[in-house]
Amino acid sequence: MSIALKQVFNKDKTFRPKRKFEPGTQRFDLHKKAQASLHSGVDLRAAVQLPPGEDLNDWVAVHVVDFFNRINLIYGTVCEYCTEKSCPVMSGGPRYEYRWQDELKYKKPTAVPAPQYMNLLMDWIEVQINNEDIFPTCIGIPFPKNFIQICKKILCRLFRVFVHVYIHHFDRMILMGAEAHVNTCYKHFYYFCTELNLIDRKELEPLKEMTSRMCH
Repeated sequence: MSIALKQVFNKDKTFRPKRKFEPGTQRFDLHKKAQASLHSGVDLRAAVQLPPGEDLNDWVAVHVVDFFNRINLIYGTVCEYCTEKSCPVMSGGPRYEYRWQDELKYKKPTAVPAPQYMNLLMDWIEVQINNEDIFPTCIGIPFPKNFIQICKKILCRLFRVFVHVYIHHFDRMILMGAEAHVNTCYKHFYYFCTELNLIDRKELEPLKEMTSRMCH
């Protein structure tokens, strides 16, 4: 990793504070297990498989928080070039446009500029992962019954960040020497979501050609 890139990814230039796992908790141990398998240069496809004896919800929770932190970091590196002028809609090329909808202000799918979409998205995810009723941090407190459905929606929307960054800002990533880092993060995300059936295949369409080359 280049010196410049180290500075980019090490100064926590995220949009927002990272959600951390408390040491000593079961989830912290799982987080460390997931991280260790990544750092050892192991096959990513194998690294995402649910370890024997582990709870699926715990495994998904750890990865959703980790992907949120890492994708935040990736977008943080290009956000000054992603403006309302350069990206007036949240798109992935001419064929794909993403509209924002939530249960609060945007009741209907609404076209917003990409940077606004990103802010709304990260806020929306952050509220959920910091909600103890959805992502409980204490051992013994159960996950909600619809936890996997909630995570599917979060992951589906995080995938759109990759779509936008790859299609509209990848030249910037290459200039910064971040290409390999982003590609590794994408492959990890893709293998995880497909291994556990957490993303609809049609959502993957915008990056289908790139994915077939990168994740064959």
